[in-house]
Amino acid sequence: MGVYDIDASEYNKKLAEALKKVDEFKQPEWAEFVKSGPAKERPIDDPDFWYKRAASILRQIYKKNSVGVNRLRTKYGSKKNRGFKPEEFRKAGGKIIRTILQQSDKAGFTEIVKAVKGVKGRKPGRKLTQKGKEFLEGIK
Repeated sequence: MGVYDIDASEYNKKLAEALKKVDEFKQPEWAEFVKSGPAKERPIDDPDFWYKRAASILRQIYKKNSVGVNRLRTKYGSKKNRGFKPEEFRKAGGKIIRTILQQSDKAGFTEIVKAVKGVKGRKPGRKLTQKGKEFLEGIK
């Protein structure tokens, strides 16, 4: 069974449970006081948010091959309620995403990819290592 055989939300829940057992993935103390982006009105109240977001980010990297912080900020962004004015899209905050990516680097699941000059398909960002692919494909 691979990453695509299970429904995405169900897979992310199972992956989040598996990430709780990995020592490198720990929610920092500041995470319970911050909002996930400027479009949000209140801080995150889900106690498992950190692991769910980490699972979602790892799955995005698996799907897209290499992903940077900026693309993930756009993915997790939302519409800001501006009162009587029309809603506008706002990117998510980058600190949570960056910290999760650093934790996955430390765990050995991802590595930083540099842009190669002259190679069109190679974008900078993070990509999964062999250990990371095996970890994600091992979730059942």
